[in-house]
Amino acid sequence: MRRRDFIGAVGVSAVWPLIARAQQTRRAVKIGILWHAGSAQQEKVYLDVLTKTFSDLGYVDGKNAMFLHRYPANQPDRYRELGADLVDNKVDVIIAMTQTGVIAQATNTTPIVFVTVVDPVGAGLVESLAHPGGNLTGLSITAGDIAGKRLGLFKEAVSTLNRVAILIVPNDPISAGSVSAYMNAAKPSGLDFDVVEVPTPDAIDSAFSAVARDRFSTARS
Repeated sequence: MRRRDFIGAVGVSAVWPLIARAQQTRRAVKIGILWHAGSAQQEKVYLDVLTKTFSDLGYVDGKNAMFLHRYPANQPDRYRELGADLVDNKVDVIIAMTQTGVIAQATNTTPIVFVTVVDPVGAGLVESLAHPGGNLTGLSITAGDIAGKRLGLFKEAVSTLNRVAILIVPNDPISAGSVSAYMNAAKPSGLDFDVVEVPTPDAIDSAFSAVARDRFSTARS
């Protein structure tokens, strides 16, 4: 499944119980969407997927649903302003595409579904992945909770395994979270652990060459 299709499907699946409950009042549900970019055109590939997925579930804009799209252009002040506007419009649920969009919300009553948050537990947005609590739910895209399982599978596949490297994108928040998770998971297993930076796609071949030269096994964040 392509990333944009996955994001669209997850966003809608998470919000589905909330809008279904709201529609029990037999009125059009109001769905606020706080995007990342500055226009519908810039978000087109994701917007089209989201719209189609809602339509496939029977929710059509202007008929039984009202979609209030807001485009903050990745500006913190705009996130707060547009998020407050959605609350003022009394939407039934807000879909926040980014962690900044979630944090910008001043409400603790309007349900919020987040789509691309690296570590919602670590960020203090939810109590746990299994039981979020409060008015927030959504998708965690960190691999931290399965780092130990992945290393365990490595050990099962290669009984002599003692060194592992992880390939990361520098300055990427998702990669930073993965490194911490893998380092913590590697300690109890007695594995040596190293980080190999891959700043551009062109650097992938040289990164793998370095890993092979130093006799590491690899994981990707």
